[in-house]
Amino acid sequence: MSRPRTVFFGSDAIALPLLDWLLGPEGAAQVELVAVYTQPDRPVGRGQKIQANAIKQWALARGLPVHQPEKITPEVRDAYAGSAPALALVMAYGHILRDDFIAVAPLGTLNFHASLLPRYRGASPIQTSVANGETQTGVSLMRIVRQLDAGPVADREAVPIGPLDTALEIEQKLAAACAPLLARALPSLLSGELVFVEQDHAAATFCRKLTKEDAGLDFSRPARELAARINGLNPWPAAHVEWAGQPLKFGLADAVAGVGEPGEVLGADTEGLLIGTAEGLLRVRRLQRPGGKMLEAADFLRGSAIVPGTAFASVVQTPLVAAQPFPVVRLPRV
Repeated sequence: MSRPRTVFFGSDAIALPLLDWLLGPEGAAQVELVAVYTQPDRPVGRGQKIQANAIKQWALARGLPVHQPEKITPEVRDAYAGSAPALALVMAYGHILRDDFIAVAPLGTLNFHASLLPRYRGASPIQTSVANGETQTGVSLMRIVRQLDAGPVADREAVPIGPLDTALEIEQKLAAACAPLLARALPSLLSGELVFVEQDHAAATFCRKLTKEDAGLDFSRPARELAARINGLNPWPAAHVEWAGQPLKFGLADAVAGVGEPGEVLGADTEGLLIGTAEGLLRVRRLQRPGGKMLEAADFLRGSAIVPGTAFASVVQTPLVAAQPFPVVRLPRV
């Protein structure tokens, strides 16, 4: 029996463990990965040097054809259909696929979404689930439909969120969770027995694309909320406060018992800088000055003392999650 021709669509390194599994002994015995579609090369870093993303680099190193359309045009769709794919797998691709594109692969166009759907549909499920104080997230295997992350779900792989996990650690856990999820579902998919169940749309929540403005902190909120937000926004946009005329980044935090004026520095313990909030104390465990490295609090404070009584100003925090999709903000053309 021939292995189904499979095409992968993705642009983020979170999908690398899944791709490794597809070319490994278990995956390659069931499907044939024949091509990769990913975003065009983009400027990266302070120097804005044009660079291929991790998915393209992975594919080229293994001799796989790579396609990088700027837009999904009818010509791109026709060329894709001409390659006769049987199965399409998608994760963090960055292009919206239209119905005629989705319909090309007879076994389906399946997406790995980094949340336990129907919760956290949208652009930032990893960061927002951590920032919202969740204790569990996961990956959902779903059919793609035109509505935002609303397709029926075949299976989910749950991942715990620890109290000191940042979005970076959770992304790594979710990346590793994709392979066992597909390994469990693929035999049933290929035999036509995999069942997709409609989501409970009434229970859906939505997250949005993060911006630099989300990095501000409102110390009139409880410490546990602020700690979750700090951890969820690491590594980007990285929560920060204004200190000595410069942004001071907070990279990791938790909440401890205590009382203090919101935004006031009370001192430090062996684990971090202690700041008053509306409820409890925020303990900031990692800090970073502009141009410096993210340091453990004890190391940072040895070189840059933040004296008790220092007051950090609060910034209004815009909600990261809602019961309805966030409006799409389109910038004016220039």
